[in-house]
Amino acid sequence: MRHPKRQIGRASSFSQRRDPGKLRRMQREFLPTVYLLASRRNGTLYAGVTSDIVRRIHQHREGAMPGFTREYGVRMLVWLERHESMEQAILREKRIKKWNRAWKLALIEKANPDWRDLAEDFGFSPLALDSR
Repeated sequence: MRHPKRQIGRASSFSQRRDPGKLRRMQREFLPTVYLLASRRNGTLYAGVTSDIVRRIHQHREGAMPGFTREYGVRMLVWLERHESMEQAILREKRIKKWNRAWKLALIEKANPDWRDLAEDFGFSPLALDSR
């Protein structure tokens, strides 16, 4: 006796909506990314790398990761750079970490002269201004 065809799963609702713009945005969020955070304009800097920039921004903002960024209040995303592979991103992060502070500041100033919090571009709320 033949078994009736079973429906294993259904196509995702995303594919049925056919929103290619949303798919491109989602894919961009999961590209290996090197980023710089700052406590404020010309403040303490932190360089990092991630494959999920939105998740990582959230972790830094919530202080979910113990360590340097939580201890020094480094939460503002001021620069980021996407890469095709994690290996490339890690190499770039290691190079930037060896740079002197002036070079890092120049990198930020070239791409983000107003030191805007780029996390807002990913839907995050503006940070409260630092009173220091």
